[in-house]
Amino acid sequence: MSFETISVIGLGYIGLPTAAVFASRKKKVIGVDVSRHVVDTINEGEIHIVEPELDIVVHAAVTEGYLKATLVAEPADAFLIAVPTPFKGDHEPDLSYIEAASKSIARVLKKGDLVILESTSPVGATEKMAAWLAEQRSDLTFPQTHGENSDIRMAHCPERVLPGHVIRELVENDRVIGGMTSRCSQAAIELYKIFVEGECIETNARTAEMAKLTENSFRDVNIAFANELSIICDKLGVDVWELIRLANRHPRVNILQPGPGVGGHCIAVDPWFIVSKAPKEAKLVRAAREVNDSKPKWVVNKVRLAVTELLKVNSEMTESDVTIACFGLAFKPDVDDLRESPALIITEEVARLFPGQVVVVEPYIKSVPESLKRAEVELVSFSVALRADILVFLVPHKVFLEQSRGGMPGRLLLDECGFFY
Repeated sequence: MSFETISVIGLGYIGLPTAAVFASRKKKVIGVDVSRHVVDTINEGEIHIVEPELDIVVHAAVTEGYLKATLVAEPADAFLIAVPTPFKGDHEPDLSYIEAASKSIARVLKKGDLVILESTSPVGATEKMAAWLAEQRSDLTFPQTHGENSDIRMAHCPERVLPGHVIRELVENDRVIGGMTSRCSQAAIELYKIFVEGECIETNARTAEMAKLTENSFRDVNIAFANELSIICDKLGVDVWELIRLANRHPRVNILQPGPGVGGHCIAVDPWFIVSKAPKEAKLVRAAREVNDSKPKWVVNKVRLAVTELLKVNSEMTESDVTIACFGLAFKPDVDDLRESPALIITEEVARLFPGQVVVVEPYIKSVPESLKRAEVELVSFSVALRADILVFLVPHKVFLEQSRGGMPGRLLLDECGFFY
């Protein structure tokens, strides 16, 4: 197949880098997003997210005329759907963004086009997307009814990249290619080989969907063990960081580092997609999610206990006198992504308990979210935050390490992310 024009629907943390990498290979790329701000920013050769090297690639692609952004889908040879897949209610997958994206491209589809779902999704989502498209375009045939002879090829090809290294990993990582038919898979492989240097591994759509969920659930379970261990060690008066360091000297043990919870749009969400499809069977997956989801509440309680301890040793202070600084809001180090961030959840709750007494340090954002503005939380510099009575480290940003080399003041310090280990 010849892919002269490629369309990427959703220009966020995955869609924009993917569009930019295709464009860097001299392919015409049309990026589609519902946000006028995002579209205008990209068309000016700039980016709206923090990701190393992405700004350079986007600027070059726009300047050379290979990448443009629009609010409305245009004809192309391949369409990649990279929109959010959050959950609603009791962790039920919300596919409304995928449905809307599917309907937005339906009118411009033509015979021979390839449609790929990149969004992390519950098993069966690609088939649902194909059904939505078929409803909109009865003049075209799709794999669910016409198999290898369908007019439209469809596949699920999940991304497997690490924020902060997206540009490199998009190119170097192996790629799982799950077509609804073998012909669909081969078309998708041909598309990704435009830039993918890793191996493109063929499977079916359902297995590809489950592969991404499995990868993130595996990580979630292992993180849950570390987080639960930290809670147990706190109760027993054991230094969890030293314990893990010692245990990991065993040749077949590799315990991860505990933290304030688990965030981001993948690990904190994807396991629930497995639970939604097999609620009775996914016992361990559910338990891990519950452990990690409960960790922020445990950290908040640690802050409350710290305030109580501070008042015990300083009888002249009242609770309203205590100031608290939270270091980090992002869901992981060295990014600006606040999605599902336990650090943000903790800061919101601490600010609710101690209104007007909380400041935050987050070097990768320009202003705090509305939830913190309403709680009168101010974004301050590292040096200003050190004046607070209680210092709560939630995200181990590298810049924090550099700024702390001058020494920490004699304040009450809570290290919930292993920053000082």
